[in-house]
Amino acid sequence: MGAFTVGNYLATRLEQIGLKHYFMVPGDYNLVLLDELLSNRNIEQIGCCNELNAAYAADGYARANGCGALITTFNVGAFSALNGLAGAYAERLPVILVSSGHNTNDPAANHVLHHTIGTHDFSYQYEMFRHVTCAAVRVLHADNAPSMIDHAIGTALHERKPAYIEIACNLSDAPCLAPGPFETVIFQRSSGSSALDAAVKRATVLLAEAKKPLLLAGVHLRAFGAIDAFRELAEALGCAVAVMPNAKGFFPEEHPQYIGIYWGGVSTPGCEPIVDWADTILAAGPMFTDYTTAGWTALPPPEHLIDAQPGHVRFPDAECTNVALADFLSAVARKVSPKNATLEQYRRLMGKPVGETRPPASSNPGAALTRAELWRQIEQEIDAKTTLLVETGDSWFNGMYTHLPDGARFEIEMQWGSIGWAVPATFGYAMGLEPGRRLISVIGDGSFQLTAQEVANIIRHGQETLVFLVNNRGYVVESEIHDGPYNYIKNWDYAGLIPAWNAEDGHGLGLKATTAEELASAIERARNHHGGPILIECQIQHDDCSRQLLKWGARVAHANSRPPQQG
Repeated sequence: MGAFTVGNYLATRLEQIGLKHYFMVPGDYNLVLLDELLSNRNIEQIGCCNELNAAYAADGYARANGCGALITTFNVGAFSALNGLAGAYAERLPVILVSSGHNTNDPAANHVLHHTIGTHDFSYQYEMFRHVTCAAVRVLHADNAPSMIDHAIGTALHERKPAYIEIACNLSDAPCLAPGPFETVIFQRSSGSSALDAAVKRATVLLAEAKKPLLLAGVHLRAFGAIDAFRELAEALGCAVAVMPNAKGFFPEEHPQYIGIYWGGVSTPGCEPIVDWADTILAAGPMFTDYTTAGWTALPPPEHLIDAQPGHVRFPDAECTNVALADFLSAVARKVSPKNATLEQYRRLMGKPVGETRPPASSNPGAALTRAELWRQIEQEIDAKTTLLVETGDSWFNGMYTHLPDGARFEIEMQWGSIGWAVPATFGYAMGLEPGRRLISVIGDGSFQLTAQEVANIIRHGQETLVFLVNNRGYVVESEIHDGPYNYIKNWDYAGLIPAWNAEDGHGLGLKATTAEELASAIERARNHHGGPILIECQIQHDDCSRQLLKWGARVAHANSRPPQQG
């Protein structure tokens, strides 16, 4: 197989886990590592403007591709990426962060190094990353590199969480053993047979006893490969199927059993009363948080809940561990009989399709652009080959109530909810997209200002992404939770930034829309533009937000402001 170094051993493993790209920012500690990685021509090195953006880009790439990776320099680079990696941990995305480290001779020499906090302890970066990764290793000897790299990558793929690999800067080109069979790296995710049998038997009994069962799709379905198994169970049971807000798109919205998004008082029409009416709810891969439950107001009653998580299933009176989510759902599907009471009740209640009805086109196309008109036109652009990516803010709510045709996808960072995620995540997601799929991103102006410079790399790589930049002069989502002068920001000429980022060789297009007519014209130009991204700056009033945000913001504010309990 030829001689291997630590660096090209790592490159081989990254290629074998399905990466065609990885993201990086160069720094003096990692330059030799970057050279070694370049020796593998099957995986492309993608530069980012800073390490935080690189981490967000790797997050976006992992959503499209299954896993992602980024390379940073010691301390100043890695710590910049920490927030993005923590987000990948919260969102259950296997992102591999590789940081260069100090020269192995420095500790014994008692040196104080640049890019450190000026102590002789060089382990603190590793110690910090242990808290936001499922595996963290430090390669301080080349002989240990193969097993350590394999352990970190294998654990990340198994647990669907990030891993941290630190490689001393003088070991990147050091010889090491050749990689063994890739199959030995991957932990097989399977259930204990007795545990699975017990869980399936208990679930089958509860569903047989139920008169009004309902299925609820949760966010972990994708991370643990259980989307198809969930649909298999839904079609076997024949009941109503709701999805949690961060699981939008994991069950087809045009499926006859789909009843909408369950989000308490901001659920899609008709969904909340059906969930409340059900006597047994099987929730597959849910995360019940203050955000997903609208301030703890949308928690299914424990006595009615079968909570199927990756690795265990909790019943009202028992818990079964060592049970893989997809195995459990598929096995239950083979045992149940149809029970459609919740679906029939929803149809009686609604008598019309799911979803928020968009208003008709503006009767005055020259009138000032509104949020409702903006989203009416965005929805018209979404087809089966579109992914809709929304940034934290009112875009969450408007995106949530936008209809997805079969085949369309939806991306949201709801658990971590870090504003600034969407621009670099758009870059990374588009880098991992399969041919023929289109990406539409909707990003608020406040969020855009945090990571805007990554648009330059979207232009550099000729990605034909369509970005709707919602310019409403500030952090609207924060205003609806708790308003103050800090929620209002300096305005930018957002469309005017694109020519500057194009410089001498870019092909981005920046447009501005202040009316319905101007937006329609901009979208038409976007359809015919090739060779780069299109950013449409959409100007609307600051207080023109969705009614769902108003209600959700009030409930989150209430949850945040609960006084300390006495005693």
